[in-house]
Amino acid sequence: MHLGRVLTAIVTPFDHELRVDYARAAELVERLIGDGSDGFVVCGTTGESPTLTHEEKLRMFEVVKDAAGGRASVVANTGDNCTASSVDLTREAARIGVDGVMAVAPYYNKPTQDGIEAHFLAVAEAADLPLIMYNIPSRTGCIVEVATTCRLSRVSNIVAVKDAVGNLDYTSAVAAGAADGFRIYSGDDSLTLPMLSVRGHGVISVLSHIAGREISAMIEAYLSRDTELAAQLHAALLPLIKAVFCTTNPIGVKCALQEDGFDAGGLRLPMTPATEEQRTAIRAALSAYRSRTRAVL
Repeated sequence: MHLGRVLTAIVTPFDHELRVDYARAAELVERLIGDGSDGFVVCGTTGESPTLTHEEKLRMFEVVKDAAGGRASVVANTGDNCTASSVDLTREAARIGVDGVMAVAPYYNKPTQDGIEAHFLAVAEAADLPLIMYNIPSRTGCIVEVATTCRLSRVSNIVAVKDAVGNLDYTSAVAAGAADGFRIYSGDDSLTLPMLSVRGHGVISVLSHIAGREISAMIEAYLSRDTELAAQLHAALLPLIKAVFCTTNPIGVKCALQEDGFDAGGLRLPMTPATEEQRTAIRAALSAYRSRTRAVL
């Protein structure tokens, strides 16, 4: 299945008592599909996976799948730093009928490359679903090296990597060495356009909660060889990206959503709400961004 080019790493809405608000999650899916998302990654870090129970994750997978109704792909984040837990959740997600799964390199354990490879192979073997590897060394404490990524790209159902390494040399080396058809998704909103130039496929985005239409337009412009328009949209998006990521994700995006008219609730500890200073910066960036994009599109 084609998983899409703009996949939103969707936040998990909470009610005023910090219970998962599944009805609000379905409303958010509708909003995001209307704004250009053609896929979702559910219960990732942006969805506050570290503080969700196993049952809450499974219910979120179901709710997003039902709300999407086949109009967008649904990728369940089943990754954990315990391989057995990742395998179990992957099997349960497959029974729900998601379109794919994503798994992060095991965090905190700091496994060797052999251990990382064995981990991804076990998750890939757990279900007949497309698997996106997630490489984010700033959070995991370890990197999936180029050679490891390229070997895993030759496993039939390991179809892509979410690349949040932040180094275009790394991205370029993976693009050159991976199996034909293996896709690279930007894991950093600010690097989506540069990654496209080295054979990136799309983005697993946080900013698409509030700028999905423009991100989609930027990718389409680049693919249509209108590089000037793509560059203009990238430039318009960049200050907003910087504002939303002025603090730890997903604090900024939940604040930005609220400022943009969609309240997805608070955050579970240890995450805390945006400060007033951060909220003011995000509000100003949103206002300036709307003016810039009106001039471009």
